Amino acid sequence: MELSIINIGNSKGIRIPKTILEKYHINNKIELILEDDRIILKPETKHRKDWEKAFKKMHENGDDQLLIPDVFEDENLE
Repeated sequence: MELSIINIGNSKGIRIPKTILEKYHINNKIELILEDDRIILKPETKHRKDWEKAFKKMHENGDDQLLIPDVFEDENLE
């Protein structure tokens, strides 16, 4: 697909067709990756997506116990 570079104020940009935005679930933000001689545009990554479900499942399985204690026996809290 060939797109034209357009002026946007003091910058330049491209117009991405609505069908492409819908197909790749792009809303307001994208991730831009510069790789070798390429520019890659990806939909925004939700870094904490589904964490709530994962934590709930961990709790149900009893996997949410502390691996090290909050307070050590020799710790002076005064």
